[in-house]
Amino acid sequence: MRVLSASQMREADRRTIEDIGIPSIVLMENAGRQVVAAVESLLGDTADRQVSVLAGRGNNGGDGFVVARVLAARACGVLVCLVGQRSDVRGDARLNLEVLERLGIAVAQVVDDESWQRVAPDVMASDVVVDAIFGTGLSSPVSGVVETIADDLNACDIPVIAVDLPSGLSADSGVVIGPVIAAAVTVTLGALKLPLVCAPAESLAGSLVVADIGIPGSVMASIEGPRIEFVVPAEARALLPERELDSHKGVFGHVCLVAGSPGKTGAAYLGGMAALRSGAGLSTVATPSSVQAVVAALGAEYMTLALPEDADGRATALGTGALLAGGFDVVAAGPGVGTGPPQRDLIENLIKRTTCPLVLDADALSVLAASSEGSFRAREGQTIVVTPHPGEMARLVGRTVAEVQANRIDVAVRYAQSHNVIVVLKGHRTLVAAPDGRVFINSTGNPGMATGGSGDVLTGAIAAWLAQLAEPIDACVLAVYLHGLAGDLAARRRGEAGLTSGDILKHLGEAERHLASGGRRAAPGRTESDQV
Repeated sequence: MRVLSASQMREADRRTIEDIGIPSIVLMENAGRQVVAAVESLLGDTADRQVSVLAGRGNNGGDGFVVARVLAARACGVLVCLVGQRSDVRGDARLNLEVLERLGIAVAQVVDDESWQRVAPDVMASDVVVDAIFGTGLSSPVSGVVETIADDLNACDIPVIAVDLPSGLSADSGVVIGPVIAAAVTVTLGALKLPLVCAPAESLAGSLVVADIGIPGSVMASIEGPRIEFVVPAEARALLPERELDSHKGVFGHVCLVAGSPGKTGAAYLGGMAALRSGAGLSTVATPSSVQAVVAALGAEYMTLALPEDADGRATALGTGALLAGGFDVVAAGPGVGTGPPQRDLIENLIKRTTCPLVLDADALSVLAASSEGSFRAREGQTIVVTPHPGEMARLVGRTVAEVQANRIDVAVRYAQSHNVIVVLKGHRTLVAAPDGRVFINSTGNPGMATGGSGDVLTGAIAAWLAQLAEPIDACVLAVYLHGLAGDLAARRRGEAGLTSGDILKHLGEAERHLASGGRRAAPGRTESDQV
């Protein structure tokens, strides 16, 4: 499901109105009626209920005027507050305001704290408040009476339904720029916007409904600029390959995971098994010779390859030849390998000499950030996937974790493009960024997955799907989605606090089955919209 910026949304509106010929007032009418549907979904029969509509001066306010008119026609008590001067309301919004007035529906004007206090008791007595003050055009923090309204509404327990965006959020950022009217439900118009799917702003949006207001799909698809997708079940399901009846293990690829060292054998096990749980036909764990027996004992299903080691029992570049000669379809390296000079040489050798897809995670990223290869660029035709968590991403780009988290999409895209790699930036709403600028925001996962070894499981899963799918970006998107879904399924049974990486591993197969069968995914304690 595509995520649009404020400028992209304006362009979609413009093309629909000017090129397709659908009048703007029709779009406003459709938007208002979609919000009414959300009100009715929340309240049931709206007859004899009380709804307050807080409308701004622009088109978002016009949507609110439509909501008020339609609800009033359905015997719902409606209180309409225009937040701003009546003289500033123009265009389609002005037409809908005048219709309300001709129907005898009073509109209270709220221009300051004093005028707000006169209507606030009635607003607070409502069953639902519709927030139609600001839409996608806001770029600076709200202040004055709108800040007061936000404080008052947030302090009470009346459910708020936001039109397009909760007032106070910027459409182009997941950062909360100032006071916000927190919503129980957000009816976003035409397409998702970044603050609705990116932390921390998304926590203020409540449940999401993506409303079809009449903008044709062809228009949405043709909008130029950043291509950001929110990965929903239907999109992930379309990536799942069908298995032929006469398939054999060679069809599904041979994955090699370079992992493990003394005290870090669990990372090798988790990654090696995750590859098999994600459908790889064969999985080999390449690990230092001194821990090979331990790693082999942990998992009977994968094979092991002993690597030369240094005095600390960690793999060295002397094992490169064996890795290149193994005939592997995908190589993944990093979990538990160590970060010393010998490991740096090993990772640099793999980058320079590996011809199959290469996944770099954990310690491989740490040594990469500190080595001369930190500024590498993947060769033409070479597939390299890097899977940093925010701390590793910060070291790779020379910024702080806070800077990375505040600019996750921009940081991931810039690194993907400058290094010609696929970036899987882990964390809440894990991102998959491609060198061509496309970004995929994952919709699965929960806080319980913030546990040691979760990233090792993801590394094995990514490697397995790279071996099975023709398009590397598809493999990464699917692996990330299923990894998060496995965590969600595990959390339903185990709870979030007690979740372990082993639980995620055990649920990978169930996650694939759940997705293939069309099962709906809902994180613990959350409700999932059919649209999102």
